[in-house]
Amino acid sequence: METTAQTPDEGAAGRLAQDLALVLPALHRALDRRVDADFPHPKPAEGQIALMRLIRDREGVTVREAAEVLLVKPNNLSATVTQMVAAGLVERRRDPDDKRVTHLHLTPTAAERTHAVDELIGGYVEQALAGLSDGERGALGAAVGALRLLERGLHPSSAS
Repeated sequence: METTAQTPDEGAAGRLAQDLALVLPALHRALDRRVDADFPHPKPAEGQIALMRLIRDREGVTVREAAEVLLVKPNNLSATVTQMVAAGLVERRRDPDDKRVTHLHLTPTAAERTHAVDELIGGYVEQALAGLSDGERGALGAAVGALRLLERGLHPSSAS
C-alpha cells in the first residue's frame, strides 16, 4: 500500500476541513431544535424557510432562479412553492411582459414568520456569544467573511 506524506500545513488543513464539516451542521441542528421548541406556530420545513428568506431578499425571484441559488431541482422547488401557496405563505404573480414566467412574493404571514424565526435564531446566537471571551467573539467575527468565501467556493457553480 502506497502512502503519501502530508506536509504539516496539509495535515492542519485536513483537520480544519473535517472540524468545519462536523461543527457547522451541529450548530445548525442545535439552532433548529431551539426554534422547534420556541416557535409559536407550526415551523415551516428548513427548505421552506430558506426559500422564504430568499424571496424576502430577492423579491420577485422566479422558481428557476431560486432553484439555482438553493441548489435544488426546479421541479422539486415548484412542488414546494405549490404547497406554500396552498398554505398562504407565497404568492405567484405573472410577469407582465412574459405570461409564462411567474415571480414569487411572500405573503404578510410568511414575512412575519420568517422574521420571527430569524429573531429567535439571532437571540440564541447572541446569548451564546455572551458566554464567550472577547477574543473568541473576535475570532468568530473575523471568520464570518472567510466562511462566506468558503461557501461560495463549495457552490457547484464555482467548480468550472
